[in-house]
Amino acid sequence: MFSSAEAQFSLIAFSSLFSVINPISAAPIFVALTEGSPGERRRMALRTCLAAAMILAVFAAAGGAIFTFFGITVPAFQIAGGLLFALMSIRALQNGREEVPEDGDKADPSIVPLGIPVIAGPGAISTVMVLVGQAQDGGRRLALSGAIGVNVLLTLMILLAAPTIVGWIGATGQRIVSKIMGLITAVIGVQFILNGVTTVFVSILKAAR
Repeated sequence: MFSSAEAQFSLIAFSSLFSVINPISAAPIFVALTEGSPGERRRMALRTCLAAAMILAVFAAAGGAIFTFFGITVPAFQIAGGLLFALMSIRALQNGREEVPEDGDKADPSIVPLGIPVIAGPGAISTVMVLVGQAQDGGRRLALSGAIGVNVLLTLMILLAAPTIVGWIGATGQRIVSKIMGLITAVIGVQFILNGVTTVFVSILKAAR
């Protein structure tokens, strides 16, 4: 059984990744970049999510080693990640979501740009890295893995239903979802910054004593 702290971490991990990945806003991009029969679109959606899952899993598994190799502290990455989220949220609130490079593979966009960077973009990777720094025990690492898996599964389900979703919510609905997710991302970024700054100040106060 998870403790209350691990359950809280699971909720934070899931909500952070969901708001940054923003699969609902990824749906119109998926529809715009894919074509063909429903079966072909299903295969593209599966390849997209598998590619994103592999990227996020690699950074989740190697996050601790990356921290150690480069001498990065968790508070430093929390502050940097928070600043990145804040900048992303400003772009999302202005434009809808992160811009997608136009030089992706036109023949099969499932890996690039859909898997990377639409789903597993800089924001999602940074989120995983920040969460890895906070996952100091087996329970939290398991919770992070579960959060990644659930988000990828939800993204796959949304991409499979993307043509229906895009037609249902319309352009206005897409803008509303993007603004809400942008606001949530901004709040998460501020919280990460506060967590990092608080840890630094506590360390300074302890050293001063």
